[in-house]
Amino acid sequence: MLGDSLTAGFGLPPEQALPTRLEQALKAAGRDVSVANHGVSGDTSAGGLARLDWTLGDKPKLVIVALGANDALRGLDPDETEKNLDAIITRTKAAGATVLLCGMKAPRNYGPEYAAKFDGLYERLAAKHGVALLPFLLDGVAMVQDLNQADGIHPNAKGVDTVVAHLAPAVIKVLDEMKKVSR
Repeated sequence: MLGDSLTAGFGLPPEQALPTRLEQALKAAGRDVSVANHGVSGDTSAGGLARLDWTLGDKPKLVIVALGANDALRGLDPDETEKNLDAIITRTKAAGATVLLCGMKAPRNYGPEYAAKFDGLYERLAAKHGVALLPFLLDGVAMVQDLNQADGIHPNAKGVDTVVAHLAPAVIKVLDEMKKVSR
């Protein structure tokens, strides 16, 4: 799982980080998988691209790309975010891995034009590359006080479990498709 603080598990013990909880959910669903935590707090899509070789060095079969939240929080140009994610997907697929892209939403205080441009980049990239898309990683968690830490941005353990509840089925669907293709 290539991501930022949401992946790294900012503010949580390692056993409550998203990749760990996702792996547990996938194993409970009968999938024999290991989910590596390649999250770096504060990372942008450019940072994820710069360290992609680290992730691909593990020879993953599936890479869950969960980047862009910090790009949006910093008001970075959505065109640059899209370009970086495009390169990540292209290189990941070229390395023989399947991609599940996790979308983010821009803060609404940057205005409707920025939000529309940023929010739409994930769908455009998924369509362009023919990859699976989870439209919004923090669906049901963002802006819900009881599911976030005191900073209002990072999920608490209950919030991580909510993310896992909608991420795990998306991952299982991709894993099942990968199994069909390999037969």
